[in-house]
Amino acid sequence: MKLVILDAYAENPGDLSWDWLKALVDEYDIYDITPPEKVLERSAGADILVTNKTVLTADILEKLPELKYISTLATGYNVIDTAYAREKGIAVSNIPAYSTDGVAQLVFAFILELTNQVALHNESVKKGDWCKSEHFCYWKTPITEIAHKTLGIVGFGKIGSAVAQIANAFGMKVIAYSPNTRSYSGFGSVDFVSLDEVITQSDIISLHCPLTAETTGLVNYEFLSKMKKTALLINTSRGPVINEADLKKALDEGLIAGAGVDVLSVEPAREDNPLLTCEKCLITPHIAWASFEARSRLMNIFRSNVEGFVKGEPVNVVN
Repeated sequence: MKLVILDAYAENPGDLSWDWLKALVDEYDIYDITPPEKVLERSAGADILVTNKTVLTADILEKLPELKYISTLATGYNVIDTAYAREKGIAVSNIPAYSTDGVAQLVFAFILELTNQVALHNESVKKGDWCKSEHFCYWKTPITEIAHKTLGIVGFGKIGSAVAQIANAFGMKVIAYSPNTRSYSGFGSVDFVSLDEVITQSDIISLHCPLTAETTGLVNYEFLSKMKKTALLINTSRGPVINEADLKKALDEGLIAGAGVDVLSVEPAREDNPLLTCEKCLITPHIAWASFEARSRLMNIFRSNVEGFVKGEPVNVVN
């Protein structure tokens, strides 16, 4: 049995081990990254194909007759034509719920940086401003407490609920919108309201919705114009949920006070992305999921996926 990993680097840049594969498959090839023109060549003969962001269309899958199983190295699986894979009897598994804590942590890293401006004040001190000050303290920009502020959460899955728990610990009021009508037990301190109420009432909005036809471009100029002028927007979900040109315009016009995003509509970022020149928007390179701890959990779940398939009992199947 042959296994091929098409884009392994993000999951394991060298601090984890793939050696466990030796006990499960006869042969495996691991590529840090695979350009589109090399996907077919490298996938040829594979029984198991593994992808993170490499796109696997129906046109590609139909040319891989030996292929029996696909596993992602991520929770999202939109890069795979799962419907076609199902038609061909190819099971597809993902990696669920491995990065919840890391994503929730980055949400508050953004929030605390935007409200305390740690980097700005550190830079000022290192430039000698404090040494020259006649006062024992100073601040370059207003500092804001988040206690008693309202955090609005759009999408209330595992990550959204983890963010709510942290917000409760900070003494924030939490409101949330989710189209899912299931009962949320254990969250008596969260008020579930309409999307419009989240938009208009929140001091900070944190996005945790999946990327669907309904959520693509959800945060547009109209959405942003309803927010408080003092409000902050955080996105650690999917880049296309935000219309980036509209966000840049809203920030430049002062419709909202600031934003923090870990994801963009196209990744890696394009040089003409409007947010790259926006001083009021903090951007990190899709790292919320990438702590060593989270990647170790991902590796363990991936191992379970492969073991399950080899035993004839695939797990975490999404198709």
